[in-house]
Amino acid sequence: MSNINPNEIISVLKNEIDDYDRKMVVQETGTVVQISDGIANVYGLNHAMYGELIEFENGVRGIVQNIEMKSVGCVLLGTDYGLSEGSKATRTGKKAGVPVGEALIGRVVNSLGNPIDGKGAIEASDYYPIENEAPGVIDRKSVSVPLQTGILAIDSMFPIGRGQRELIIGDRQTGKTSIAIDTILNQKGQDMICIYVAIGQKASTVAKIVSTLTKHGAMDYSIVVSSPASDPAPLQYIAPYAGTAMAEYFMHQGKDVLIVYDDLSKHAVAYRAMSLLLQRSPGREAYPGDVFYLHSRLLERSSRLDEAHGGGSITALPIIETLAGDVSAYIPTNVISITDGQIFLESELFFSGIRPAVNVGLSVSRVGGAAQTKAMKKVSGSLRIDLAQFREMEVFTQFSSELDKSTRELLDHGNRLVELLKQPLAKPMSLHEEVILLCAATNRLLLNVPIKEIKTFKKELVEHFENNYPDLVEEIETKKALTEEMIEQIKKVTIEFKK
Repeated sequence: MSNINPNEIISVLKNEIDDYDRKMVVQETGTVVQISDGIANVYGLNHAMYGELIEFENGVRGIVQNIEMKSVGCVLLGTDYGLSEGSKATRTGKKAGVPVGEALIGRVVNSLGNPIDGKGAIEASDYYPIENEAPGVIDRKSVSVPLQTGILAIDSMFPIGRGQRELIIGDRQTGKTSIAIDTILNQKGQDMICIYVAIGQKASTVAKIVSTLTKHGAMDYSIVVSSPASDPAPLQYIAPYAGTAMAEYFMHQGKDVLIVYDDLSKHAVAYRAMSLLLQRSPGREAYPGDVFYLHSRLLERSSRLDEAHGGGSITALPIIETLAGDVSAYIPTNVISITDGQIFLESELFFSGIRPAVNVGLSVSRVGGAAQTKAMKKVSGSLRIDLAQFREMEVFTQFSSELDKSTRELLDHGNRLVELLKQPLAKPMSLHEEVILLCAATNRLLLNVPIKEIKTFKKELVEHFENNYPDLVEEIETKKALTEEMIEQIKKVTIEFKK
């Protein structure tokens, strides 16, 4: 008789004990009774919960979206190839979620968190549910730390703070994505993690954005979540929630995150397609009745937590595309009412060469001065009023030839402000550039500079300060405040430079 090795017996027993629990769990399985267009009706999953993951026999997973008397409606997160009536479906008991962690930074992933950039697998630190409850009122802190976009027109008049949700709205081809991308580029060295969620975009557009981010070194602190137009509606629907789950991981570690949803109009369309296939009753513009809740539960997750909860924040820049400038359509009004302000971009301005094409009258930041540095507050005070007066006077004086001195000066000043606020793509400004230029402009020091020369004047003035007055530049950047002496110095140097 051969010797029995006690170690072998122990290991077999250990395995048996470990597997005991697994064998005891009765898996609840159901049968597919109907399947079409990425929607499966499953009979027999009596205890399935809303939002639970279901696994089908071909390995594809789905999410429970409808719970009816005898069956549940699931949306498939992948192909329905190989599934038919009578196929088996099993409950997983898990909520739909995505892998999260530091390893995602610099990567391009799909809505399920799987890499699509060909750089190998991602080692996730944790698994977060895509649907998470928004932080309560008590857990939050008011928005007071600025988020510099590097876009002069926005930082001066519609400041964005960390933890704010600022909507970017406008027709197609008015530069909405460009504003968001420039803001991401400007976060270099600001200790900010950026997440760009592309919903229903062309794959070529996303590739172009990724190459822009890579070229400017912004992928070192960014994650791109892409659900292109070729993805089924359920994957486009979960994309922004997946991106927010990734952002929440960093927020809970006390970090600041910027997330861009590009764009929520396509998200609503994907949800509409999904809801109609689930046979939910359509409402206004054929959207389902809960389309407001679709975006409110998403955007409410962006906030700034107080110190007791780590002090992290998520700042959201949702993008909405309007048709023919109609802000009163269903989805635009919904999202405007959820967010803390909007930046309204106009085709007319864009085509007349004013870029970024921000409409100063209709844009607003509902957090306002609370999220502005002291220096910026001081120099941008009269900017909006000056521009508004200029716009009014411009319309008024179109037909008159004789203008008095004060009117002509107002028009000249306005024209120079408009010229000053023009900014090329991928050239975000640092704080000292914005402050110096605004200080010169609001004190009417640009009046006798010819309009054609404003562009070169801007560039050379900033260079003059950087080369000859580095202490002043350094002080603006570190203290983020302006004293009267500093303002006088800027004025004096600008006047000398003009000569």
